[in-house]
Amino acid sequence: MSALLSALRARLTAWRTVVRPRLRPTIRMRLTLIYGGIFGIAALALVSVIYVLVQNRSQRVSRTFIGSVTDPGVSGAPPSGTGPTGTVVQAIESYNAGTLSALLRYSLLGVAVVLCLAVFIAWVVAGRILRPLQEITATARRVADRSLHERIAMQGPRDEVKELADTFDAMLERLDQSFAGQRRFVANASHELRTPLAINRTLLEVALGDPEVSTDTRQLGRTLLATNERSERLIDGLLTMASSENELSRRAPVDLADVGGQALEQVATEASKHGVQLYARLGPAPVSGDGVLLERLALNLMQNGVRYNTADGWIEAVTQRENGISQLVVTNSGPVIAPYEVEGLFEPFRRLGDERTRSTRGVGLGLSIVRSVARAHGGLVTAEPRDGGGLVVRVTLPAHRVSTSR
Repeated sequence: MSALLSALRARLTAWRTVVRPRLRPTIRMRLTLIYGGIFGIAALALVSVIYVLVQNRSQRVSRTFIGSVTDPGVSGAPPSGTGPTGTVVQAIESYNAGTLSALLRYSLLGVAVVLCLAVFIAWVVAGRILRPLQEITATARRVADRSLHERIAMQGPRDEVKELADTFDAMLERLDQSFAGQRRFVANASHELRTPLAINRTLLEVALGDPEVSTDTRQLGRTLLATNERSERLIDGLLTMASSENELSRRAPVDLADVGGQALEQVATEASKHGVQLYARLGPAPVSGDGVLLERLALNLMQNGVRYNTADGWIEAVTQRENGISQLVVTNSGPVIAPYEVEGLFEPFRRLGDERTRSTRGVGLGLSIVRSVARAHGGLVTAEPRDGGGLVVRVTLPAHRVSTSR
């Protein structure tokens, strides 16, 4: 019995999940119901008024006619309900009742037919009235998924909807300028900082190449070189984020299997140093985009898996295409991660626990760059903790359609 109740409960939940979105109370539906309800109430009121007026009119005419028939001074017949006069009176009353009944029946039928027509017309009219709002919603959805460059640019009379569209366009313009200025600042600052860092690295390497340098100075030079290298990685990460957040100007066919394979080759030495085993199941997963950025995306995922792992850990990279979607899934062992900490890993300079103070594992931009690159390609990145420790990161991108025509 409990199994049957559980099955029924599951069926009911599935039905609610499927049916409720279809029957959601949209503005168009509410307007249609309001217009139809108003028309129905007005039509019923009109039918009631007509019925009462016709009933009163027929009763007055009937009383006048019956009075003239039963008046002894006119016809000489007694005023009784029997005989020929009574038959006439009954016929008149029966006729009036039949007429009123037919009037009410045909009027309600006509109201029902016209009400259906009115509901259909109200549905069409409401759709035309709300079409500008649907355009605003569609544009907002595209802007949220892609970039801030698109505008509604609604044409037509300057009504409330036109003012709403213009206000939305002005907001998008300000947001676009703000984000563009932020990206330019990051890119310019990063370029300006790379030159002195390169000079510092050169000077330190030259100084360390002198055989007469003391041991303390040589140790200090190595420390400065490590700090300089971390700063260069930070600058490179900021440049990558700035370039990936811009709209892609060039796209080319790229296979995530090739990208994942190259990333695995690049981290093979580091993985061997940390004792991390690499596994791969790289199936065809074609996408359209920037190969350099996608390679950086895969490399960041592999490097994170290596650096934030445990002794004798492992990493598995899987690429596949399914239902028009290409995926790169990177799974790694590692420390246990709480579910509420996962989303924070995608924020710049965020790490788990006390990792913020450790500079040997990275600069805290790895997953931020992954998300930026995926968004620039119209994709999505999700992550979830793995049972037993570690992380499962799934990159989903629109698959590239390979033409078979020649």
